[in-house]
Amino acid sequence: MADLYKNKYRIPTARATWHDYNGGSYFVTMCTKNRECYFGHISNGEMGYSDLGQSVIYCLEQIPAHFPHVEIPVFIVMPNHIHAIIIINALDPNMVETQNFASLHNETKQKFGPQSKNLASVVRGFKIGVTKYANDQNFSFAWQPRFHDHIIRNHNEMDHIADYIENNIILWKEDCYNGLRSQPISNNPEKPYLKFF
Repeated sequence: MADLYKNKYRIPTARATWHDYNGGSYFVTMCTKNRECYFGHISNGEMGYSDLGQSVIYCLEQIPAHFPHVEIPVFIVMPNHIHAIIIINALDPNMVETQNFASLHNETKQKFGPQSKNLASVVRGFKIGVTKYANDQNFSFAWQPRFHDHIIRNHNEMDHIADYIENNIILWKEDCYNGLRSQPISNNPEKPYLKFF
């Protein structure tokens, strides 16, 4: 149930309250609004990217340029969602980073002042950049609010999640984000990483 804040209801945070998200490794999923297939379509086991899907790949690859303390070793852009492993490293407190990706598709780059250097700021900046590109191209597009994250606790978990991401296109027919499926995949003891999705 939502709590009251200044006599208004607010949705409780989906983030782990015991973790500050200023460092660590995360498995992140971002979805499009209503799971619309804005980024392309899968046919015969291959992803065909739309213009917006190609822009999403570009923006993901540019995250370390805007957030030098961030690495994205593995990601996949699916028709209606993105999976990525995002690693946030300790950083120099004097470092200044770009607030969002709005400047990625412009000739001139703008610098903004310091902002919080956590997972939410990375995801927010990425989503803003993709949305701005879509708006500039007059594409109909919207993100689902929020995002899902899982804190990766060890190398074994990292390996399982990376394997899942790399095989996501092959598994599309069974994917819980595929609009043709009404229920998520049940947990499979041979694939323990499925419980994270």
